[in-house]
Amino acid sequence: MAVPAQATKDGIGGRWLQLIVGVIAMMSISSPQYVWTLFVKPLQGATGASLPALQITISLLIVLQTWLSPLQGALIERFGPRRLVLVGCALSGLSWVTASFADNLVELYLTYGLFGGIGTGIVYVGIIGQMVRWFPDRRGFAAGMVAAGYGFGAILTTFPISDMLQTAGYQRTMLVFGLILGAVGVAAASLMRSPPSGWMALSAAVRNSAVDVPSRTMLRTPVFWLLFAMMTMMSTGGLMVIVQFATFSREFGIDDKVMVWGFAALPLALSIDRITNGLTRPFFGWVSDRIGRENTMAIAFIGEAAAITLMLYFRDIPVAYVLLSGVVFFGWGEIFSLFPSILTDTFGTKYATSNYGFLYMAQGIGSVLGGPIAASIHDSSGSWLPVFGLIVMMDLTTGLLALFVLKPMRRGLRSSAEAPALATT
Repeated sequence: MAVPAQATKDGIGGRWLQLIVGVIAMMSISSPQYVWTLFVKPLQGATGASLPALQITISLLIVLQTWLSPLQGALIERFGPRRLVLVGCALSGLSWVTASFADNLVELYLTYGLFGGIGTGIVYVGIIGQMVRWFPDRRGFAAGMVAAGYGFGAILTTFPISDMLQTAGYQRTMLVFGLILGAVGVAAASLMRSPPSGWMALSAAVRNSAVDVPSRTMLRTPVFWLLFAMMTMMSTGGLMVIVQFATFSREFGIDDKVMVWGFAALPLALSIDRITNGLTRPFFGWVSDRIGRENTMAIAFIGEAAAITLMLYFRDIPVAYVLLSGVVFFGWGEIFSLFPSILTDTFGTKYATSNYGFLYMAQGIGSVLGGPIAASIHDSSGSWLPVFGLIVMMDLTTGLLALFVLKPMRRGLRSSAEAPALATT
């Protein structure tokens, strides 16, 4: 693909540097969500809390991360990404530092949940919004790369955190890693900047993209609410697997004593999952740039349903279970490249950050459904199988909606007079 002249004028390294620092900042905030499952058992022991009550902590983090994102997106659009993303990275690290001193649920909610949710939300929505602006010609790929940073980040911390939990306890582990991750994120955020005015305005990708639709108008369109419902369903399944993974794996017999290829099965599975959860985001973003967002969604979401079914079927075979858990994450993580890309394709780039902030709220609903509510269903039924059955149904439904409802709806929006009218409403 030819590089637009404006990109060369700015310095082709400019936007690629922004992509690199965006990936690093995203990596620095990923562990509070993706490594949470390792802290569940020691925190239950320290607080004496039930599983549903403890899982409110991670749900609170994700709800705040997502439900404050429209406000955070508007602030970023007004004041620029550097200062706000820097503050977000600092708050994310501080959430672990302060949580290391918590010895009851309320303190855990107010530290791990509150600071972590606000901090990670600022960083996530800010960086995604920046990338769809810097890369209008490679929107799916760029959004996928920084989203991959969020998925990949915990790869570097899973085994060290697991080992340190065994030797030093959860308090020391949270304190040390909170300081390290906060410092890395702040350093990366200090290098961020927005694209110049009129960036790549002459590129074909921008000329063929949607008109710029403000959030108040977008919220009145059926397309947005269909996307919101689809992202809610996909988020529910993925977040259930993330936050409950250690819990249901132990119930399936995959505990800390089971070895696979000489490694403890649980941290090995978590490490493989982080790799596939990261790889899927730029991969499916790149695919969607070529075969279309809805076609890619159908392939990925229906594939996710099949992967979960296979993982459950082979749950008695540790090697198969570990490998298939990676396939499950490969079928889920791409939502963080596909949804922001299709949203920006539909509603334009000018309000991309605040618009995505509203769609990202679906992740918050998914965290409640996949966290404490899924745990409550398990406690009531005595099994994780009903929970997984509901998730498989949601994945299949979302894949079919992408192909047979969203695709014709967006085609009709583009071909009608509605799209230009949206911008002036």
